[in-house]
Amino acid sequence: MDFSFDPNRTANASAWRLLPNRWDFVAFPLIICLIAMTAIGFHQTMAPISTLKTQVISLDPANLPEYALRTTLRMLAAMVASLVFTLVYGTLAAKSRRAGMVLIPILDILQSVPVLGYISFTVTFFLALFPKQVLGAELAAVFAIFTSQAWNMTFSFYQSLRTVPRDLDEVSRGFHLTAWQRFWKLEVPFSMPGLIWNMMMSMSGGWFFVVASEAITVGNNTITLPGIGAYLSQAITERNLGAIGWVIVAMSVVILAYDQLMFRPLVAWADKFRMETTSSGDAPESWLLDLVRRTRLIHQLLVPAGWVFSKLARVPLRVSLPQGLRLGQPAVAKRASSLAGDVVWALVLIAATIYVVWRVVAYVSTGVTGSEVGHVFLLGVFTLLRVAVLIVISSLIWVPLGVLIGLRPAVAEKVQPLAQFLAAFPANLLFPVFVIVIVRFHLNPDIWLSPLIVLGTQWYILFNVVAGATAYPNDYREAATNFRIRGWQWWRQCMLPGIFPYYVTGALTASGGAWNASIVSEAVQWGDTHVTAHGLGAYIAETTAAGDFPKIILGIAVMSLFVTLFNRSVWRPLYAYAESKLRLD
Repeated sequence: MDFSFDPNRTANASAWRLLPNRWDFVAFPLIICLIAMTAIGFHQTMAPISTLKTQVISLDPANLPEYALRTTLRMLAAMVASLVFTLVYGTLAAKSRRAGMVLIPILDILQSVPVLGYISFTVTFFLALFPKQVLGAELAAVFAIFTSQAWNMTFSFYQSLRTVPRDLDEVSRGFHLTAWQRFWKLEVPFSMPGLIWNMMMSMSGGWFFVVASEAITVGNNTITLPGIGAYLSQAITERNLGAIGWVIVAMSVVILAYDQLMFRPLVAWADKFRMETTSSGDAPESWLLDLVRRTRLIHQLLVPAGWVFSKLARVPLRVSLPQGLRLGQPAVAKRASSLAGDVVWALVLIAATIYVVWRVVAYVSTGVTGSEVGHVFLLGVFTLLRVAVLIVISSLIWVPLGVLIGLRPAVAEKVQPLAQFLAAFPANLLFPVFVIVIVRFHLNPDIWLSPLIVLGTQWYILFNVVAGATAYPNDYREAATNFRIRGWQWWRQCMLPGIFPYYVTGALTASGGAWNASIVSEAVQWGDTHVTAHGLGAYIAETTAAGDFPKIILGIAVMSLFVTLFNRSVWRPLYAYAESKLRLD
């Protein structure tokens, strides 16, 4: 879309371009419907909180459209917050060596903390902020969904900033672009393909935790927000298989809607940011993006907004920050900081870590014995082995399929909504099947509950590999064809190095999500039948149900420790290898 703005247009030409054409009459109803749905949802959030106590979640399918609207608006609000967080947090972590030493380990820990752990600390805050309105509970639900969306988007953006091609970075410096201009003209466009596919995964992954986010417990009171998650929770409680079927139908419609109205246009739009000199012969398409481009009035209304954004990106803004926190320094040009500053910074980090560990140990020791700690660490080893094996199996399956999909945009367009639906499919819906089969055939829960762990998280690998294959330069593909590089040599020397940074991001977020999902997947129930596997996730689930806070903190702390050590010993070295050896320069 051409966003150039020419103030010297004639009055007659401007008047002619403001007359709507037939495409405007098709696009306007869509825009009006989106505005109306947003207005209705906002109006409902301003209602008194007492209305939630009088509203009962009904399993009548006629209520599902309203529930779907409320859930979708929460997920979109969380997506906007996640995008802002990604741009700020990812930039600080990638651009500042000292900040990265703190922010990346914190991000490792944040993605391992269960969503229920966030809710227990944030619900009271949001309800106190808006004590008499539904808005407080809505913000608590949005924040819970945010915690399931933001981390993998941030990792993707961080990986893109760390692997910007050196020649493009040198060209930007040759044109004397400031850090602000380089960020919007080079780094953000370069990250777009991977970031959009991770936004898809985040949107779908949010469904996994919608049930927890729409049923909020404060003390002895439970606040239930109308939505698909609350509907599903009620259906599981009543063992209503018909209602579960309607949930699947509603989810399918919603996923198809935001795929067609948001993600497919974004994928088609981001194709122009591919790093190549020859165009691909099979570019992704979007009927909605084509429709907007064919409109006359809407197109002209968007021109001033595009012109403003373009001008803001070109503002020669210079950011002056203390040594070690300068956003202008690139990821590849590591300016050495003073030794004294590094020593002081390291001492501050060590002191802060010791203080946090001391407080956790002091609190946990009030209700936990030494033997209990050893038992929890052993359970952590069980879950670690389970997660590691499942990530390896998922990688062997989805890396080849992801490359196949990513190199064929026409196939990607067909697979995209299906992959989003499968990624959004809550594990709760499969509890009846797994419980009945395990009990009926006397199967080992330690083995047969394991697939539930990667049911939602394996898609992080697929989506990131698809993003990497999509961003793979067409020039390189043509060069490989001309040199007749085929078979395993093509995988080893061409494709695997090209997608490796994306795969590391996907596998890292998949493993972190798998630890989180173990809390739901290692202890499942259907009605009065409970099936439990040995693992840290089951331990946290059981202690949470019992309300034993010292043991809950112990379980979460051990899980965070395992995730952080695993990321530091496995994924971070792979990140460093991708940055130094596998950049597309």
